[in-house]
Amino acid sequence: MRRIDDIPEAIRKKNVQKKPSISISTLAIVGMSFVGLLAFFLKVFLINNSSHPQVVNIGPTPNVEVVPQSNEKIENILGHLPYREANQQDLSLVTVDGHIKLRKSAADKFLAMQEAALRQGIFIKPISGFRSIKDQQYLFFKVKEQRDQSTSKRAEVSAPPGYSEHHTGYAVDIGDGKVPSTNLNKNFDKTAAFHWLEQNANLYSFEISFPLNNVQGVSYEPWHWRFVGDQDSLETFYKAEQLKKQANP
Repeated sequence: MRRIDDIPEAIRKKNVQKKPSISISTLAIVGMSFVGLLAFFLKVFLINNSSHPQVVNIGPTPNVEVVPQSNEKIENILGHLPYREANQQDLSLVTVDGHIKLRKSAADKFLAMQEAALRQGIFIKPISGFRSIKDQQYLFFKVKEQRDQSTSKRAEVSAPPGYSEHHTGYAVDIGDGKVPSTNLNKNFDKTAAFHWLEQNANLYSFEISFPLNNVQGVSYEPWHWRFVGDQDSLETFYKAEQLKKQANP
């Protein structure tokens, strides 16, 4: 039997197969991949077993444009907004005969405003204050029939029942006591009473409801003013103000 020492060296080298060598770079790539997989599984394990779930970002977050929601649609009929009818117990007199009433807060301010104007020789006279829905039904439908007006034409000068600011007890129609011919007339804006109101009404928290070219499309009413001097009155007329903002963003 021949020993391995007896086999020629050339033959021994020929019969011995070399094992393939593994480069250091290959080992590094394999190691990094293993570490990456290990980290991923560890992260998933921690998230699934956490009492406070986390958001896992798997790649870049796309830019998302946030589109603001449009304002709530405002209910209106031919430019008029809905208003609740004030309770009778919340009303106070602004005339001696008791025919005209306003909410107490508005009545107090109106009487103070009337007195201040009178001291300057100006007579601002209340023509109409609180009106019930029943009163408005007559003013809208019966007068519309008497004048043979279309519904849209009538709505330019009078609100449908349930849609008048007068229901709130915060609105008042004002005339010049010295020039009664201008009552409920656009020529009222030529009177001393109107000019006084333009300069001083805001001091008593009154504002004109339907100025020229108002966004509600209601005819110009220089005689129609509303009280906005407390929280309830501001909330009452919020929809009208919101309509202005939508028309003039």
